[in-house]
Amino acid sequence: MFTYRIDDEIALALPRPSADADPLFAMVDQNREALGKYLPWVPGMRTVDDEARFLQMTLEHYAAGLSLNTVIHYGDAVAGMISFNHFDHLNHQADIGYWLGTEFHGLNIMHRAVSGMCALGFVDFDLNRLIIRAAVDNAPSNHVAQKAGFTLEARLREAELLADGYHDENQYSRLKND
Repeated sequence: MFTYRIDDEIALALPRPSADADPLFAMVDQNREALGKYLPWVPGMRTVDDEARFLQMTLEHYAAGLSLNTVIHYGDAVAGMISFNHFDHLNHQADIGYWLGTEFHGLNIMHRAVSGMCALGFVDFDLNRLIIRAAVDNAPSNHVAQKAGFTLEARLREAELLADGYHDENQYSRLKND
């Protein structure tokens, strides 16, 4: 299985549905309120089987060259996920999405994982442009993008429908030559 070591503490790995579904679902379930505020898929993730099916689908999408979803490992613990949600092969770009269990906040995990995904995308996938979109009021996600060297390009009005209505999003990008 694919594993990409970021540093001594963090590694990204392709999901293993039989091993990762339980800890990932438990983390989503324990953090449901916090994650559900900005991630529209959270309400639909109701069981370990839902998580296992999702993880299996991500492996199929990776095999088809559509996306790359990875599990973030912090030491021996599963800490969250980070992904290239969609590869735009024609334009050599991809969107990055991520989430982290609240117990792992404040450890500088996510900006290191994003920086690692950038290196992976620019070198191994020959991407030129990476994009992060974050709700304007999602301060932690905006901070991650900024700390990982992304440039704010635009504020997209009512670009995402979340549980409490439409939200404006900040769109950030980072180029290979930045």
